Amino acid sequence: MQYSAFWRAFIPWQRSGLATLALLAWALVGTLPAHAQERALNKEVLVAAPQAAVWQAWTSRDGIVSFFAPDAVVDARVGGAFHIHFDPGAPPGLKGADDSRFLALQAPRMLSFDWNAPPSLPEARAQRTFVVVRLHAVDSQTTRVTLHHTGWGDGGEWDRAYAYFDRVWGAVLGNLKKRFDSGPQDWTAWLGQLEAARQRARTAATAASAASAPSR
Repeated sequence: MQYSAFWRAFIPWQRSGLATLALLAWALVGTLPAHAQERALNKEVLVAAPQAAVWQAWTSRDGIVSFFAPDAVVDARVGGAFHIHFDPGAPPGLKGADDSRFLALQAPRMLSFDWNAPPSLPEARAQRTFVVVRLHAVDSQTTRVTLHHTGWGDGGEWDRAYAYFDRVWGAVLGNLKKRFDSGPQDWTAWLGQLEAARQRARTAATAASAASAPSR
């Protein structure tokens, strides 16, 4: 619409007093802070592998273990398990994304799943966000992977979870690229670090218990 036509259409509003309200509304929209808009994380990586191979990496246990986490339960159907265990030795409920589920699958182009925060952020972890992964075949041996993570609250642990996954998703997609460039991820050192941390925690708990016991 040309400006002259726009203002002709605007005249009846002006007469009815609605023009002032409309201008005020536009002014308010123009001054809304960016945080008031729906925020999301968007990541992208180019993978040297066919689309079908990248799809298998996201939708099978062996595929997930090759780049994402040391263990997983994966049932690639709507409502099926997408349980990603970053710490397989932890108690149930603290292994990682213990009860995430697939929301949609369109092989070999798109999958989505619900997601939660790590155990260190319990308030945010009790909620759910949503992740959409899309696989775009660039050619027969190259796939562009995009990841869109949305559904965020704001303030407190929400902001901390957002910052956490802003870092983590880049690392995950980096591991996906490396999986096809140089081979599957070796989780040996990671699992050793987790077990060592658990052993230190057990030792500290035993020492604290002994210190608090009444002397005889």
